[in-house]
Amino acid sequence: MIGELLKSQPEIALFASLAIGYFIGSFRVGPIQLGGVCGTLIVALILGQTGARLAPDLKNIAFALFIFALGFTGGPQFFANIGRGWRYGLLSIIEIVSVLVLIMIAVSVLRLDIGTAAGLLAGAATESAVIGTASEAIGKLGLGDAETLRLQANIVTAYSVSYLFGLVTIVLFTSQFAPLLLRINLRDEAERVWRKLGGEGAFSEGQRAAAPALVGRVFRVSAAAGVTIREFEQQHGFNLTIEQLQRNGANMPVEPPLRLAAGDLTLVAGRREAVVAAAAGLGEEVDGAGFGQVFAEKLDVVLTRGDLHGRTIAQVRDQAKPEDGRGVYIAAVTRLETTVPALPGTELNRGDVLTLVGAKANVERGAKRLGYVLPATEKTDFVYLGLGVLVGMAIGRLGGQIGGVSIALGTGGGCLLSGLLFGWIRSRHPLVGSLPSAAAQILKDFGLATFIAAVGLSAGPDAIKLVREYGLALPVAGVLMVLVPGLLSLWIGHMFLKLEAPMLLGAIAGQQCSTPAISALVGVTGNSTPVIGYTITYALSNILLPLMGPVVVGLAGKVG
Repeated sequence: MIGELLKSQPEIALFASLAIGYFIGSFRVGPIQLGGVCGTLIVALILGQTGARLAPDLKNIAFALFIFALGFTGGPQFFANIGRGWRYGLLSIIEIVSVLVLIMIAVSVLRLDIGTAAGLLAGAATESAVIGTASEAIGKLGLGDAETLRLQANIVTAYSVSYLFGLVTIVLFTSQFAPLLLRINLRDEAERVWRKLGGEGAFSEGQRAAAPALVGRVFRVSAAAGVTIREFEQQHGFNLTIEQLQRNGANMPVEPPLRLAAGDLTLVAGRREAVVAAAAGLGEEVDGAGFGQVFAEKLDVVLTRGDLHGRTIAQVRDQAKPEDGRGVYIAAVTRLETTVPALPGTELNRGDVLTLVGAKANVERGAKRLGYVLPATEKTDFVYLGLGVLVGMAIGRLGGQIGGVSIALGTGGGCLLSGLLFGWIRSRHPLVGSLPSAAAQILKDFGLATFIAAVGLSAGPDAIKLVREYGLALPVAGVLMVLVPGLLSLWIGHMFLKLEAPMLLGAIAGQQCSTPAISALVGVTGNSTPVIGYTITYALSNILLPLMGPVVVGLAGKVG
Protein backbone atom coordinates (compact mmCIF):
# COMPACT_ATOMS: atom_id res chain seq x y z
CA MET A 1 0.00 0.00 0.00
CA ILE A 2 2.81 2.42 0.90
CA GLY A 3 4.64 1.45 -2.29
CA GLU A 4 1.63 2.25 -4.43
CA LEU A 5 1.17 5.58 -2.64
CA LEU A 6 4.79 6.58 -3.27
CA LYS A 7 4.58 5.52 -6.93
CA SER A 8 1.38 7.50 -7.49
CA GLN A 9 2.62 10.57 -5.54
CA PRO A 10 6.44 10.66 -5.82
CA GLU A 11 6.54 14.09 -4.18
CA ILE A 12 5.80 12.27 -0.91
CA ALA A 13 8.91 10.17 -1.44
CA LEU A 14 10.91 13.36 -2.15
CA PHE A 15 9.99 15.17 1.05
CA ALA A 16 10.16 11.98 3.11
CA SER A 17 13.72 11.51 1.85
CA LEU A 18 14.59 15.09 2.76
CA ALA A 19 13.00 15.05 6.21
CA ILE A 20 14.17 11.62 7.35
CA GLY A 21 17.55 12.01 5.61
CA TYR A 22 18.39 15.30 7.28
CA PHE A 23 17.22 13.89 10.62
CA ILE A 24 19.57 10.90 10.25
CA GLY A 25 22.37 13.14 9.02
CA SER A 26 22.12 15.38 12.10
CA PHE A 27 23.42 12.70 14.47
CA ARG A 28 27.06 12.96 15.42
CA VAL A 29 29.41 10.21 16.62
CA GLY A 30 32.50 11.96 17.95
CA PRO A 31 33.73 14.20 15.12
CA ILE A 32 31.83 12.17 12.48
CA GLN A 33 28.53 13.40 11.08
CA LEU A 34 27.00 12.10 7.86
CA GLY A 35 25.20 15.33 6.99
CA GLY A 36 21.85 15.87 5.35
CA VAL A 37 22.88 15.09 1.76
CA CYS A 38 24.26 11.64 2.53
CA GLY A 39 21.31 10.93 4.83
CA THR A 40 18.90 11.92 2.07
CA LEU A 41 20.66 9.61 -0.38
CA ILE A 42 20.46 6.62 1.98
CA VAL A 43 16.73 7.14 2.59
CA ALA A 44 16.08 7.68 -1.14
CA LEU A 45 17.89 4.44 -2.01
CA ILE A 46 15.63 2.59 0.43
CA LEU A 47 12.41 4.25 -0.77
CA GLY A 48 13.53 3.67 -4.35
CA GLN A 49 12.94 -0.05 -3.85
CA THR A 50 9.19 0.74 -4.05
CA GLY A 51 9.53 2.02 -7.62
CA ALA A 52 8.84 5.69 -6.79
CA ARG A 53 10.38 7.99 -9.39
CA LEU A 54 10.67 11.76 -9.82
CA ALA A 55 10.46 13.45 -13.21
CA PRO A 56 13.88 13.93 -14.86
CA ASP A 57 13.08 17.61 -15.51
CA LEU A 58 12.81 18.29 -11.77
CA LYS A 59 16.16 16.64 -11.20
CA ASN A 60 17.82 18.71 -13.94
CA ILE A 61 16.33 22.02 -12.74
CA ALA A 62 17.33 21.37 -9.13
CA PHE A 63 20.90 20.57 -10.09
CA ALA A 64 21.21 23.58 -12.40
CA LEU A 65 20.13 25.93 -9.59
CA PHE A 66 22.44 24.26 -7.08
CA ILE A 67 25.53 24.29 -9.26
CA PHE A 68 24.97 27.88 -10.44
CA ALA A 69 24.62 29.09 -6.83
CA LEU A 70 27.74 27.14 -5.91
CA GLY A 71 29.75 28.91 -8.60
CA PHE A 72 28.14 32.28 -7.88
CA THR A 73 29.06 32.31 -4.18
CA GLY A 74 32.54 30.91 -4.78
CA GLY A 75 33.42 33.02 -7.82
CA PRO A 76 35.09 36.00 -6.11
CA GLN A 77 37.25 33.79 -3.88
CA PHE A 78 38.08 31.39 -6.71
CA PHE A 79 39.49 34.12 -8.94
CA ALA A 80 41.15 35.88 -6.01
CA ASN A 81 43.11 32.76 -5.08
CA ILE A 82 44.30 31.86 -8.58
CA GLY A 83 47.97 32.74 -8.73
CA ARG A 84 48.39 34.67 -5.51
CA GLY A 85 47.39 31.80 -3.21
CA TRP A 86 49.54 29.40 -5.20
CA ARG A 87 51.07 27.59 -2.21
CA TYR A 88 47.67 26.48 -0.95
CA GLY A 89 46.26 26.21 -4.46
CA LEU A 90 48.97 23.67 -5.31
CA LEU A 91 47.38 21.32 -2.76
CA SER A 92 44.11 21.39 -4.69
CA ILE A 93 46.03 20.49 -7.86
CA ILE A 94 47.65 17.59 -5.98
CA GLU A 95 44.17 16.43 -4.99
CA ILE A 96 42.84 16.58 -8.55
CA VAL A 97 45.80 14.85 -10.21
CA SER A 98 46.23 12.12 -7.61
CA VAL A 99 42.54 11.14 -7.46
CA LEU A 100 42.37 11.01 -11.27
CA VAL A 101 45.39 8.68 -11.33
CA LEU A 102 43.92 6.50 -8.57
CA ILE A 103 40.56 6.34 -10.34
CA MET A 104 42.23 5.14 -13.53
CA ILE A 105 44.17 2.50 -11.58
CA ALA A 106 40.93 1.34 -9.96
CA VAL A 107 39.24 1.19 -13.38
CA SER A 108 42.05 -1.00 -14.72
CA VAL A 109 42.41 -3.29 -11.70
CA LEU A 110 38.77 -3.64 -10.62
CA ARG A 111 37.29 -3.30 -14.13
CA LEU A 112 34.98 -0.49 -12.97
CA ASP A 113 32.41 0.87 -15.37
CA ILE A 114 32.30 4.62 -15.97
CA GLY A 115 29.38 5.16 -13.59
CA THR A 116 31.05 3.38 -10.68
CA ALA A 117 34.31 5.23 -11.35
CA ALA A 118 32.58 8.61 -11.24
CA GLY A 119 30.68 7.64 -8.08
CA LEU A 120 33.92 6.58 -6.43
CA LEU A 121 35.39 10.01 -7.19
CA ALA A 122 32.32 11.80 -5.80
CA GLY A 123 32.20 9.72 -2.61
CA ALA A 124 35.87 9.49 -1.74
CA ALA A 125 36.39 13.21 -2.42
CA THR A 126 33.12 13.97 -0.52
CA GLU A 127 32.03 16.19 -3.42
CA SER A 128 28.34 15.54 -4.15
CA ALA A 129 28.28 17.86 -7.18
CA VAL A 130 30.33 15.31 -9.15
CA ILE A 131 27.23 13.08 -9.25
CA GLY A 132 25.40 15.65 -11.35
CA THR A 133 28.19 16.56 -13.76
CA ALA A 134 29.11 12.91 -14.34
CA SER A 135 25.47 11.87 -14.78
CA GLU A 136 25.00 14.48 -17.48
CA ALA A 137 28.19 13.40 -19.22
CA ILE A 138 26.95 9.81 -19.31
CA GLY A 139 23.61 10.99 -20.70
CA LYS A 140 25.44 12.56 -23.66
CA LEU A 141 27.30 9.39 -24.67
CA GLY A 142 24.48 8.21 -26.90
CA LEU A 143 23.95 4.90 -25.07
CA GLY A 144 20.63 3.13 -24.81
CA ASP A 145 18.17 4.29 -22.17
CA ALA A 146 18.55 1.18 -20.04
CA GLU A 147 22.36 1.32 -20.08
CA THR A 148 22.37 5.05 -19.33
CA LEU A 149 20.08 4.57 -16.33
CA ARG A 150 22.20 1.67 -15.06
CA LEU A 151 25.44 3.65 -15.24
CA GLN A 152 23.85 6.70 -13.61
CA ALA A 153 22.50 4.47 -10.84
CA ASN A 154 26.01 3.09 -10.31
CA ILE A 155 27.28 6.62 -9.71
CA VAL A 156 24.88 7.04 -6.81
CA THR A 157 25.54 3.63 -5.29
CA ALA A 158 29.33 3.94 -5.50
CA TYR A 159 29.05 7.41 -3.98
CA SER A 160 26.95 6.23 -1.04
CA VAL A 161 29.35 3.35 -0.28
CA SER A 162 32.61 5.29 -0.58
CA TYR A 163 31.37 8.55 0.97
CA LEU A 164 31.15 7.24 4.52
CA PHE A 165 34.63 5.71 4.41
CA GLY A 166 36.11 8.81 2.77
CA LEU A 167 34.48 11.05 5.37
CA VAL A 168 35.76 9.05 8.35
CA THR A 169 39.24 8.83 6.83
CA ILE A 170 39.69 12.57 6.15
CA VAL A 171 38.41 13.51 9.62
CA LEU A 172 40.74 11.09 11.42
CA PHE A 173 43.69 11.83 9.13
CA THR A 174 43.65 15.62 9.55
CA SER A 175 42.82 15.74 13.26
CA GLN A 176 44.61 12.65 14.62
CA PHE A 177 47.08 10.87 12.32
CA ALA A 178 48.72 13.81 10.50
CA PRO A 179 49.86 15.53 13.75
CA LEU A 180 51.50 12.25 14.78
CA LEU A 181 53.34 12.07 11.46
CA LEU A 182 54.50 15.67 11.90
CA ARG A 183 55.47 14.88 15.52
CA ILE A 184 53.73 17.92 16.90
CA ASN A 185 51.20 18.75 19.58
CA LEU A 186 48.55 20.30 17.36
CA ARG A 187 46.95 22.40 20.09
CA ASP A 188 50.29 23.88 21.18
CA GLU A 189 51.26 24.52 17.56
CA ALA A 190 47.94 26.24 16.85
CA GLU A 191 48.37 28.46 19.91
CA ARG A 192 51.88 29.42 18.74
CA VAL A 193 50.59 30.34 15.28
CA TRP A 194 47.67 32.23 16.82
CA ARG A 195 50.08 34.34 18.83
CA LYS A 196 52.34 34.80 15.80
CA LEU A 197 49.39 36.20 13.86
CA GLY A 198 48.76 38.71 16.63
CA GLY A 199 46.20 36.81 18.70
CA GLU A 200 46.16 37.05 22.46
CA GLY A 201 46.07 33.32 23.09
CA ALA A 202 44.03 30.28 22.19
CA PHE A 203 40.71 29.42 23.76
CA SER A 204 39.39 25.94 24.44
CA GLU A 205 36.36 24.71 22.55
CA GLY A 206 33.26 26.54 23.74
CA GLN A 207 35.25 29.33 25.41
CA ARG A 208 35.01 33.00 24.51
CA ALA A 209 37.04 36.03 25.48
CA ALA A 210 35.72 37.54 28.71
CA ALA A 211 36.85 40.99 27.52
CA PRO A 212 35.89 42.18 24.01
CA ALA A 213 38.61 43.01 21.50
CA LEU A 214 37.15 46.46 20.78
CA VAL A 215 36.30 48.69 23.74
CA GLY A 216 35.44 52.27 24.63
CA ARG A 217 36.54 54.02 27.84
CA VAL A 218 36.39 57.54 29.27
CA PHE A 219 39.44 59.28 30.76
CA ARG A 220 40.09 62.62 32.46
CA VAL A 221 43.19 64.05 30.78
CA SER A 222 46.20 64.80 32.94
CA ALA A 223 49.49 63.27 31.72
CA ALA A 224 48.64 63.79 28.03
CA ALA A 225 47.88 67.51 28.38
CA GLY A 226 49.45 69.52 25.55
CA VAL A 227 49.58 66.60 23.11
CA THR A 228 47.53 66.83 19.90
CA ILE A 229 44.91 64.19 19.17
CA ARG A 230 46.86 63.05 16.10
CA GLU A 231 50.09 62.70 18.07
CA PHE A 232 48.36 60.72 20.82
CA GLU A 233 46.71 58.32 18.38
CA GLN A 234 49.93 57.92 16.42
CA GLN A 235 51.82 56.97 19.60
CA HIS A 236 49.60 53.91 19.81
CA GLY A 237 49.80 52.88 16.17
CA PHE A 238 46.35 54.30 15.34
CA ASN A 239 44.85 51.31 17.17
CA LEU A 240 42.71 53.70 19.19
CA THR A 241 40.70 56.82 18.46
CA ILE A 242 39.51 59.76 20.56
CA GLU A 243 35.88 59.78 19.50
CA GLN A 244 34.47 62.52 21.76
CA LEU A 245 35.89 65.27 23.94
CA GLN A 246 34.34 67.53 26.58
CA ARG A 247 36.07 70.64 27.89
CA ASN A 248 34.57 72.60 30.76
CA GLY A 249 31.27 70.75 30.27
CA ALA A 250 30.98 71.59 26.56
CA ASN A 251 31.41 69.18 23.65
CA MET A 252 34.40 70.05 21.49
CA PRO A 253 34.81 69.11 17.80
CA VAL A 254 37.32 66.28 17.62
CA GLU A 255 39.95 67.41 15.13
CA PRO A 256 43.40 65.76 14.84
CA PRO A 257 45.31 69.09 15.37
CA LEU A 258 43.38 69.83 18.61
CA ARG A 259 45.59 69.79 21.71
CA LEU A 260 44.38 68.02 24.82
CA ALA A 261 44.09 70.08 27.98
CA ALA A 262 44.21 69.05 31.63
CA GLY A 263 40.73 68.16 32.86
CA ASP A 264 39.34 67.25 29.40
CA LEU A 265 37.00 64.27 29.34
CA THR A 266 37.82 61.99 26.40
CA LEU A 267 36.00 58.98 25.06
CA VAL A 268 38.69 56.65 23.70
CA ALA A 269 37.67 53.68 21.52
CA GLY A 270 39.82 51.03 19.88
CA ARG A 271 41.54 47.73 20.42
CA ARG A 272 41.49 46.76 24.06
CA GLU A 273 45.24 46.21 24.40
CA ALA A 274 45.94 49.67 22.91
CA VAL A 275 43.41 51.40 25.17
CA VAL A 276 44.81 49.65 28.27
CA ALA A 277 48.38 50.60 27.30
CA ALA A 278 47.36 54.23 26.73
CA ALA A 279 45.62 54.64 30.08
CA ALA A 280 48.75 55.43 32.11
CA GLY A 281 49.88 58.12 29.67
CA LEU A 282 46.44 59.72 29.39
CA GLY A 283 44.90 60.15 32.80
CA GLU A 284 42.38 58.78 35.27
CA GLU A 285 39.55 56.58 34.01
CA VAL A 286 36.07 57.87 34.95
CA ASP A 287 32.54 56.55 34.50
CA GLY A 288 31.75 58.82 31.57
CA ALA A 289 28.12 59.32 32.48
CA GLY A 290 28.23 62.79 30.99
CA PHE A 291 28.59 61.44 27.47
CA GLY A 292 25.19 59.78 27.53
CA GLN A 293 24.55 56.96 25.06
CA VAL A 294 27.32 56.30 22.53
CA PHE A 295 26.65 54.03 19.56
CA ALA A 296 29.15 52.15 17.38
CA GLU A 297 28.22 51.37 13.79
CA LYS A 298 28.81 47.92 12.30
CA LEU A 299 29.09 47.60 8.53
CA ASP A 300 29.80 44.58 6.31
CA VAL A 301 32.06 45.48 3.39
CA VAL A 302 33.22 43.33 0.46
CA LEU A 303 36.95 43.83 -0.16
CA THR A 304 37.53 44.58 -3.85
CA ARG A 305 40.88 46.38 -3.92
CA GLY A 306 43.39 44.20 -5.73
CA ASP A 307 46.40 45.90 -4.12
CA LEU A 308 45.23 44.73 -0.69
CA HIS A 309 44.89 41.08 -1.69
CA GLY A 310 47.38 39.04 0.34
CA ARG A 311 48.10 41.86 2.78
CA THR A 312 47.67 41.36 6.51
CA ILE A 313 45.24 43.45 8.55
CA ALA A 314 48.22 45.18 10.18
CA GLN A 315 49.73 45.99 6.78
CA VAL A 316 46.42 47.40 5.53
CA ARG A 317 46.28 49.72 8.55
CA ASP A 318 49.91 50.80 8.09
CA GLN A 319 49.35 51.43 4.38
CA ALA A 320 46.27 53.60 4.92
CA LYS A 321 46.58 57.32 5.34
CA PRO A 322 45.90 58.33 8.96
CA GLU A 323 42.86 60.36 7.93
CA ASP A 324 41.44 57.38 6.01
CA GLY A 325 42.03 54.68 8.62
CA ARG A 326 41.17 56.77 11.67
CA GLY A 327 38.44 55.22 13.79
CA VAL A 328 37.91 52.20 11.51
CA TYR A 329 38.46 48.72 12.95
CA ILE A 330 38.12 45.31 11.33
CA ALA A 331 36.21 43.23 13.86
CA ALA A 332 35.61 40.11 11.75
CA VAL A 333 36.55 38.53 8.42
CA THR A 334 34.13 36.21 6.61
CA ARG A 335 35.34 34.06 3.73
CA LEU A 336 33.03 31.58 1.93
CA GLU A 337 30.49 31.78 4.75
CA THR A 338 33.28 30.89 7.21
CA THR A 339 34.62 33.23 9.88
CA VAL A 340 38.39 33.73 9.70
CA PRO A 341 40.17 35.10 12.80
CA ALA A 342 40.56 38.88 12.42
CA LEU A 343 44.10 39.08 13.83
CA PRO A 344 46.77 41.63 12.86
CA GLY A 345 48.65 38.89 10.98
CA THR A 346 45.61 37.54 9.11
CA GLU A 347 45.98 37.85 5.32
CA LEU A 348 43.02 39.34 3.48
CA ASN A 349 41.73 38.12 0.12
CA ARG A 350 39.77 39.99 -2.48
CA GLY A 351 36.14 38.99 -1.97
CA ASP A 352 36.41 38.74 1.83
CA VAL A 353 33.56 40.29 3.79
CA LEU A 354 35.06 42.62 6.40
CA THR A 355 32.95 43.67 9.39
CA LEU A 356 33.95 47.25 10.16
CA VAL A 357 33.21 48.79 13.56
CA GLY A 358 33.43 52.44 14.53
CA ALA A 359 31.58 55.72 14.38
CA LYS A 360 29.10 55.93 11.50
CA ALA A 361 31.08 58.49 9.49
CA ASN A 362 34.32 56.56 10.00
CA VAL A 363 33.07 53.15 8.86
CA GLU A 364 31.32 54.67 5.84
CA ARG A 365 34.60 56.35 4.87
CA GLY A 366 36.48 53.08 5.39
CA ALA A 367 33.96 51.17 3.29
CA LYS A 368 34.57 53.47 0.32
CA ARG A 369 38.33 52.92 0.59
CA LEU A 370 38.11 49.12 0.85
CA GLY A 371 35.31 48.07 -1.49
CA TYR A 372 31.54 48.25 -1.33
CA VAL A 373 28.98 47.87 1.41
CA LEU A 374 27.22 44.51 1.33
CA PRO A 375 23.60 45.54 0.78
CA ALA A 376 21.22 44.35 3.48
CA THR A 377 18.67 43.26 0.91
CA GLU A 378 16.48 40.18 0.91
CA LYS A 379 15.49 40.47 -2.76
CA THR A 380 16.89 38.22 -5.46
CA ASP A 381 17.56 39.61 -8.94
CA PHE A 382 15.77 36.92 -10.93
CA VAL A 383 16.71 38.59 -14.22
CA TYR A 384 20.38 38.08 -13.38
CA LEU A 385 19.77 34.59 -11.98
CA GLY A 386 17.77 33.44 -14.99
CA LEU A 387 20.26 34.92 -17.45
CA GLY A 388 23.12 33.21 -15.63
CA VAL A 389 21.48 29.79 -15.78
CA LEU A 390 20.65 30.28 -19.48
CA VAL A 391 24.27 31.19 -20.23
CA GLY A 392 25.36 28.11 -18.29
CA MET A 393 23.08 25.86 -20.33
CA ALA A 394 24.52 27.36 -23.52
CA ILE A 395 28.10 26.74 -22.28
CA GLY A 396 27.08 23.20 -21.33
CA ARG A 397 26.32 22.38 -24.93
CA LEU A 398 29.97 22.87 -25.78
CA GLY A 399 32.18 19.80 -25.96
CA GLY A 400 34.99 18.20 -27.84
CA GLN A 401 37.81 15.72 -27.78
CA ILE A 402 41.10 16.07 -25.91
CA GLY A 403 43.66 13.42 -26.74
CA GLY A 404 40.97 11.18 -28.18
CA VAL A 405 38.84 11.48 -25.02
CA SER A 406 35.35 12.93 -25.50
CA ILE A 407 34.59 15.67 -22.96
CA ALA A 408 31.13 17.23 -22.59
CA LEU A 409 30.51 19.82 -19.89
CA GLY A 410 26.75 19.40 -19.77
CA THR A 411 24.34 21.73 -17.96
CA GLY A 412 26.10 21.15 -14.64
CA GLY A 413 29.57 22.11 -15.82
CA GLY A 414 28.20 25.00 -17.86
CA CYS A 415 26.16 26.44 -14.98
CA LEU A 416 29.15 26.07 -12.67
CA LEU A 417 31.31 28.13 -15.03
CA SER A 418 28.60 30.73 -15.62
CA GLY A 419 28.05 30.94 -11.85
CA LEU A 420 31.75 31.68 -11.40
CA LEU A 421 31.62 34.39 -14.05
CA PHE A 422 28.37 35.99 -12.83
CA GLY A 423 29.52 35.89 -9.21
CA TRP A 424 32.79 37.58 -10.15
CA ILE A 425 30.91 40.26 -12.15
CA ARG A 426 28.63 40.83 -9.17
CA SER A 427 31.65 41.35 -6.89
CA ARG A 428 32.98 44.02 -9.24
CA HIS A 429 29.61 45.69 -9.96
CA PRO A 430 27.47 45.33 -6.81
CA LEU A 431 24.53 47.32 -8.15
CA VAL A 432 23.42 44.37 -10.30
CA GLY A 433 22.75 40.72 -9.66
CA SER A 434 21.61 40.64 -6.05
CA LEU A 435 21.55 37.11 -4.63
CA PRO A 436 21.46 37.33 -0.81
CA SER A 437 23.57 34.74 0.99
CA ALA A 438 20.49 33.18 2.60
CA ALA A 439 18.80 32.81 -0.80
CA ALA A 440 21.96 31.34 -2.32
CA GLN A 441 22.21 28.87 0.56
CA ILE A 442 18.61 27.73 -0.01
CA LEU A 443 19.35 27.19 -3.70
CA LYS A 444 22.42 25.14 -2.83
CA ASP A 445 20.87 23.10 -0.01
CA PHE A 446 17.45 22.42 -1.51
CA GLY A 447 18.75 22.10 -5.08
CA LEU A 448 21.38 19.51 -4.16
CA ALA A 449 19.13 17.62 -1.73
CA THR A 450 16.32 17.41 -4.32
CA PHE A 451 18.74 16.24 -7.00
CA ILE A 452 20.26 13.63 -4.67
CA ALA A 453 16.80 12.39 -3.67
CA ALA A 454 15.79 12.07 -7.32
CA VAL A 455 18.85 10.08 -8.36
CA GLY A 456 18.65 7.97 -5.20
CA LEU A 457 15.07 6.98 -5.91
CA SER A 458 15.91 6.01 -9.48
CA ALA A 459 19.02 4.05 -8.40
CA GLY A 460 17.34 2.06 -5.63
CA PRO A 461 16.76 -1.25 -7.45
CA ASP A 462 20.36 -1.41 -8.79
CA ALA A 463 22.14 -0.47 -5.55
CA ILE A 464 22.22 -3.94 -4.01
CA LYS A 465 23.57 -5.50 -7.22
CA LEU A 466 26.57 -3.17 -7.34
CA VAL A 467 27.43 -3.68 -3.66
CA ARG A 468 27.38 -7.45 -4.15
CA GLU A 469 29.55 -7.19 -7.26
CA TYR A 470 32.43 -5.23 -5.74
CA GLY A 471 32.13 -6.01 -2.02
CA LEU A 472 34.87 -4.33 0.04
CA ALA A 473 36.75 -3.06 -3.01
CA LEU A 474 34.87 0.25 -3.13
CA PRO A 475 35.36 1.14 0.58
CA VAL A 476 39.07 0.29 0.38
CA ALA A 477 39.46 2.36 -2.80
CA GLY A 478 37.62 5.24 -1.10
CA VAL A 479 40.03 5.18 1.85
CA LEU A 480 43.08 5.12 -0.45
CA MET A 481 41.73 8.05 -2.46
CA VAL A 482 41.75 10.11 0.73
CA LEU A 483 45.04 8.90 2.20
CA VAL A 484 47.22 9.18 -0.90
CA PRO A 485 46.39 12.84 -1.74
CA GLY A 486 46.42 13.68 1.96
CA LEU A 487 49.88 12.19 2.52
CA LEU A 488 51.26 13.84 -0.62
CA SER A 489 49.90 17.24 0.41
CA LEU A 490 51.19 16.78 3.95
CA TRP A 491 54.70 15.96 2.71
CA ILE A 492 54.88 18.67 0.04
CA GLY A 493 53.20 21.30 2.21
CA HIS A 494 55.50 20.65 5.17
CA MET A 495 58.81 19.97 3.44
CA PHE A 496 58.72 22.28 0.42
CA LEU A 497 55.97 24.88 0.87
CA LYS A 498 56.84 25.43 4.55
CA LEU A 499 53.19 25.91 5.55
CA GLU A 500 52.34 26.21 9.22
CA ALA A 501 50.91 22.89 10.47
CA PRO A 502 47.42 24.14 11.51
CA MET A 503 46.91 25.94 8.19
CA LEU A 504 48.32 22.98 6.26
CA LEU A 505 45.93 20.52 7.88
CA GLY A 506 43.05 22.94 7.32
CA ALA A 507 44.07 23.19 3.65
CA ILE A 508 44.06 19.37 3.36
CA ALA A 509 40.51 19.34 4.76
CA GLY A 510 39.62 22.04 2.23
CA GLN A 511 41.12 20.23 -0.77
CA GLN A 512 38.78 17.37 0.20
CA CYS A 513 35.82 19.78 0.56
CA SER A 514 35.19 18.31 4.02
CA THR A 515 33.27 20.52 6.43
CA PRO A 516 33.27 17.81 9.17
CA ALA A 517 37.07 17.63 8.94
CA ILE A 518 37.55 21.37 9.51
CA SER A 519 35.04 21.28 12.37
CA ALA A 520 37.03 18.47 14.00
CA LEU A 521 40.29 20.37 13.45
CA VAL A 522 38.97 23.55 15.06
CA GLY A 523 37.86 21.45 18.04
CA VAL A 524 41.29 19.85 18.41
CA THR A 525 43.32 23.05 17.94
CA GLY A 526 41.11 25.17 20.18
CA ASN A 527 41.16 28.12 17.78
CA SER A 528 40.32 28.92 14.18
CA THR A 529 43.80 29.03 12.64
CA PRO A 530 43.11 25.94 10.41
CA VAL A 531 40.25 27.87 8.77
CA ILE A 532 42.76 30.22 7.11
CA GLY A 533 44.15 27.39 4.96
CA TYR A 534 40.79 25.64 4.57
CA THR A 535 38.99 28.50 2.84
CA ILE A 536 41.56 28.77 0.02
CA THR A 537 41.70 25.10 -1.02
CA TYR A 538 37.96 24.67 -0.43
CA ALA A 539 37.21 27.50 -2.87
CA LEU A 540 39.39 25.89 -5.54
CA SER A 541 38.49 22.22 -5.04
CA ASN A 542 34.79 22.99 -4.75
CA ILE A 543 34.97 24.28 -8.33
CA LEU A 544 37.57 21.97 -9.86
CA LEU A 545 36.27 18.64 -8.55
CA PRO A 546 32.79 18.93 -10.14
CA LEU A 547 34.47 19.72 -13.45
CA MET A 548 36.31 16.39 -13.15
CA GLY A 549 33.04 14.45 -13.45
CA PRO A 550 32.96 14.57 -17.27
CA VAL A 551 36.74 14.03 -17.37
CA VAL A 552 36.48 10.81 -15.36
CA VAL A 553 33.63 9.60 -17.56
CA GLY A 554 35.72 10.23 -20.68
CA LEU A 555 38.97 8.73 -19.32
CA ALA A 556 37.29 5.71 -17.73
CA GLY A 557 35.53 4.95 -20.99
CA LYS A 558 38.86 5.10 -22.78
CA VAL A 559 40.83 3.04 -20.23
CA GLY A 560 38.04 0.56 -19.55
